[in-house]
Amino acid sequence: MQNQSGAESEAETVRRILTESGDTWAVVGLSNNRSRAAYGVAAVLQGFGKRIVPVHPKAETVHGEQGYASLADIPFPVDVVDVFVNSDLAGGIADEAVAKGAKAVWFQLDVIDREAYARTRAAGLDMVMDRCPAIEIPKLS
Repeated sequence: MQNQSGAESEAETVRRILTESGDTWAVVGLSNNRSRAAYGVAAVLQGFGKRIVPVHPKAETVHGEQGYASLADIPFPVDVVDVFVNSDLAGGIADEAVAKGAKAVWFQLDVIDREAYARTRAAGLDMVMDRCPAIEIPKLS
């Protein structure tokens, strides 16, 4: 469904990313630090059947999944890139997601880069920013 401007609503984009974009989620910024939001969000995504792929300079195994130091290091396709880094770094991650062939990019709460959003959408990917999939996915049931 499109609004009067012809643009799809953000709620529709959120639903499509969570239900149609695929089940392999690269979680950028995910480490074994249990106090970080990424740790809990990744567990929620796993609980809803998503395969999480930790992306962090330490390349740690998290929630039983092998970690990688960067998106480029992941030796298989990823569907969604979930970004838990500061806004000033997020645009570069979005560009890497486009290069990786991801279908969608998700900027977490308080991660905002409007220029990266525009570039990513222009490249044909779905994207949301300043939202959390762990808050949105239970609303779909």
